[in-house]
Amino acid sequence: MNSQGVIGKRCGCLDTATGRRRGSSCPRLSEREHGSWYFHCSTRNLLGQAERIRRGGYPSQAAARRARDELLALSREEQAGRSWTVTRWLRYWLSTRTRIRPTTRMHYTRDIEQFLIPHIGQLILGELTSRQLTAAFAAIAATRNRAGQLRSACTLQHLHTTLRAALTGAVREGLIRDNPARRIELPARPRPQAQVWTEARVAEWQASGERPTIAVWTPTQLAAFLDYVRDDSLFPFWWLVALRGLRRGEAAGLRWTEVDLHTGQLSVVRQRTTAGYDVHEGPPKSQASRRTVALDQHTVRVLRQHRERQRQRRAARIDAGKVGHDSGYVFTGPDGLPIHPGYLTQRLRLLVGRAGLPPIRLHDLRHGAATLAHAAGADLKTVQDQLGHATIHLTADTYTSVLPDTQREAAEATARLVLDAAASGDEIRRQVSDLRAESPEQAKPSGVRATRGCQARWRLGRTASDARIRRVSRRLIGRDRRSL
Repeated sequence: MNSQGVIGKRCGCLDTATGRRRGSSCPRLSEREHGSWYFHCSTRNLLGQAERIRRGGYPSQAAARRARDELLALSREEQAGRSWTVTRWLRYWLSTRTRIRPTTRMHYTRDIEQFLIPHIGQLILGELTSRQLTAAFAAIAATRNRAGQLRSACTLQHLHTTLRAALTGAVREGLIRDNPARRIELPARPRPQAQVWTEARVAEWQASGERPTIAVWTPTQLAAFLDYVRDDSLFPFWWLVALRGLRRGEAAGLRWTEVDLHTGQLSVVRQRTTAGYDVHEGPPKSQASRRTVALDQHTVRVLRQHRERQRQRRAARIDAGKVGHDSGYVFTGPDGLPIHPGYLTQRLRLLVGRAGLPPIRLHDLRHGAATLAHAAGADLKTVQDQLGHATIHLTADTYTSVLPDTQREAAEATARLVLDAAASGDEIRRQVSDLRAESPEQAKPSGVRATRGCQARWRLGRTASDARIRRVSRRLIGRDRRSL
């Protein structure tokens, strides 16, 4: 087969003896309206490798020839867009992503293999339209997850993010000219807000089992939990995450070399994350996540005691002939090796259940730390730096909630401001009334035409009275402002 390829005719008739299609051996191919024309030719793909392309369904030999000539006149990138399926491009694109995190690769792989390929994988990349994608996402939205629930808006948004990134890569490589995923309209993903476990919410959870997506303990509930886990070997971990808001991977990957107990601070320079069950250690989530976190004096004492117990435990194991690794991590297992991040999540769930407290996730402790810092008087910029957020909007919209006591204090302060202003207004009106009673205006004859001299003296007295009224009002208002 040469580069110009072959043009032929075939049909879909079935051989009664074999049950297979006759193809180009059908005796009726000489009939004008029977079968369709096709071509196949050899080209070079994006990697420079020889590749055979086969296309059919053309009504005439001339139409098949024109389609072949048009294809061969295109660049390699354009030919790939006309010949590659969406499945082939998605897998090729994922194989070229060398700078993404293992967890991101795992999510991309799940989205591609479980959702995108089954619904749009058979389509030609260069012929993909927004209408086809809209129909595919509608079909995905009608499926159910393992819990029997319809796919959430969050799931659809994640799939859209993956598909849009893949097609943007196709545009960048020159395979397609436009990204059809940009024109898809999907249900808005609701941004969950952290909700405090008030008495009413606890009662509702106990009665119905329903709980907020993001739940935050009150200071009393958090204190009860920390008191319950005081003897737990991971007590310093729970304390550090609950008060300083480290991510699970950041705390799991923390080393003693990054903790300065003399100056009371620690540095976040790495994290230990999981992709499936495999653990991957690497840089923090973002550039903003590389940060220095201040430590209070009590947290410093907790970490000092933890470090001493860790040394004693390792020495005891070595004396007993057991393995005691000096891994350098702050939080380790009995053998001295770092803890699997998944174990921390499971351990918290177990301890919360035993403590009889309303349930929260491990990441909810991070939300709670932001809420406590904000309630204690820290401004949002300080909370943003503490948590390592790239923008203050995420800190304000998602990671801080208002504790009931703080909200009540704000309500009382607002009402007190209005009531104090009303009391000051009553005092101003009373003193103004007294001054007016003493002013010459009260001595003005009623129904008698005053002389010009009397009129002048009355105006002079009224001007002096008004000046006194203004002085008293300014004095009272100034005192009222200073009291606030």
